[in-house]
Amino acid sequence: MDRLERLCAEKGLRMTEQRRVIARVLSSSDDHPDAEELHRRANDVDSSISLATVYRTVKLFEESGIIERHEFRDGRARFEEMPKEHHDHLIDVRNGDVVEFHSEEIEKLQVEIAEKLGYKLVDHRLELYGVPLKKD
Repeated sequence: MDRLERLCAEKGLRMTEQRRVIARVLSSSDDHPDAEELHRRANDVDSSISLATVYRTVKLFEESGIIERHEFRDGRARFEEMPKEHHDHLIDVRNGDVVEFHSEEIEKLQVEIAEKLGYKLVDHRLELYGVPLKKD
């Protein structure tokens, strides 16, 4: 049983075989697939999985706090397992690739800015958008 399946079981979600396949596909993803890409990958494993099933399943997983939804300005929701540790994202605007990163300097600066403005930072999400420096 992979990590997502375990989380589903811990949260008491009923796991159909189709949900198991979708959970495994998400667990094995090293990118941030959208629902259509999840459907394509899940369908390679079980051709009976419909796009509607993928949409219902990611909504259930998201509402249960098992996965996180991202909207990287490209008009499609993309998903990843709920991160074990905080990280931020750099999105390549040319091809949509997502690079995860963590910076202690950025984390510290965000806290300092919130405090200067009279707030205690309780959460944040940072998305950077860029193009590669080197030319193709």
